Amino acid sequence: MQSAKSRRSMRTVRRGMLAVTAAVLTALVVSAAAPAPEDARQKPRAAEGPVWTGAWGTAVQRPVEGNEDWGPNWSRQGFSDQSVRQVIRVATGGATLRIRLSNAYGTAPLRIAAATVARSAEDAQVWPGTARKLTFGGARGTSIAPGRDLVSDAATLRTSPLEKLTVTLYFADRTGPATFHRFTTATSYRAPGRHLTDAGGDAFTTSTNAWYFLSGVEVSGPASPRRGTVVTFGDSLMDGTGAAPGTDTRFTDKLAERIAADRRPLDVVNAGISGNRILDDSPCYGDRASDRFRRDVIDRPGVRTVIVHLGGNDIAAPEMGDPCMGSAPRVSAHRIINAHKELIRAAHARGIKAVGATILPMKGALFPVYSERGERTRTAVNHWIRTSGAYDGVLDVDRAIANPADPALPRPGYVFPDGVHPNEAGSHAIASAMDLDAL
Repeated sequence: MQSAKSRRSMRTVRRGMLAVTAAVLTALVVSAAAPAPEDARQKPRAAEGPVWTGAWGTAVQRPVEGNEDWGPNWSRQGFSDQSVRQVIRVATGGATLRIRLSNAYGTAPLRIAAATVARSAEDAQVWPGTARKLTFGGARGTSIAPGRDLVSDAATLRTSPLEKLTVTLYFADRTGPATFHRFTTATSYRAPGRHLTDAGGDAFTTSTNAWYFLSGVEVSGPASPRRGTVVTFGDSLMDGTGAAPGTDTRFTDKLAERIAADRRPLDVVNAGISGNRILDDSPCYGDRASDRFRRDVIDRPGVRTVIVHLGGNDIAAPEMGDPCMGSAPRVSAHRIINAHKELIRAAHARGIKAVGATILPMKGALFPVYSERGERTRTAVNHWIRTSGAYDGVLDVDRAIANPADPALPRPGYVFPDGVHPNEAGSHAIASAMDLDAL
């Protein structure tokens, strides 16, 4: 029998659910055709000023209570006279950087009294002397209107590929509920009062596995005519369900390591949300992919390629009985494929290459996601991704981790104990299957 700890682990994974499918409805095409914010447009290399690319990023979600599966978070209560220190890992380096903050789901202006960025020295500690004070239009603090994002001014901090940084935000006033990213494999820390430049972590006495208001870190330089960002867009496969906290062993981490080792001028931004669907919103798993595609992919600076992995949760939702999914209608392969097509068109309209990722094997899951009907749908969608030519490239997640004896099952050594999400070996296999030239 399973231990209590094991059962909790299974529930955690079930919430993180699949990560697979891709897409976007006709509403997305209308949205993607609208002008992007000036800082998000890709400018010619000859343009004056720095050219920015996303070296780290996450997809933001509505505030939601923590629970037994996901652990506690501070999104509903927000912050007041508190400092929040968040640890991130950049994919590539640069000479200068800036941060992107989001009040996408706020109902009132978000006031940030001050912010710093520094090199991480593990946990809540930073390397002495590396903290840089961030400004916003020349001011130490800023206010972000509801539903809007904001980028800081450039700060001089030379960074290296795969380096960990900390971003510390101080909130003097009450923020109200926080726009955040619910599930991470990193840790964020909280301290009472103002602790922006503390090298030690003693003041940061509480922690959670979530990110708050922070949605991107962007770098500039060294200059390269080919430099750009790869955004991985999808559900729990991208988000990292199955990776141990603090280990940086998600598929996207392995991909960033391959790119860095090959010295390619490409950054990687992870825009996955565990449980996300291509066709429907859910209370806990984010807006449907079609509605968040512009914010999470198109409006980021320097995006060259998007890898789309969506659809598995749409297929599995009717079997799950998960109230966090909200509506869970049965969906056809035709509907999922049409959503993928719209997403591809939206990417191409902005000159962004689109790579389709096939849906991973679901039969071995130790929670209710598999059905024969769903398997037929998964097979049909995967066949279309591989053979239609609609995508500019294909990442065959399915074949990278499938069991040769029964392709509906994953290789036993490639999955987390939930039977579906990749472990470190599985993530390595998926990243190794990506043709870097296709990016």
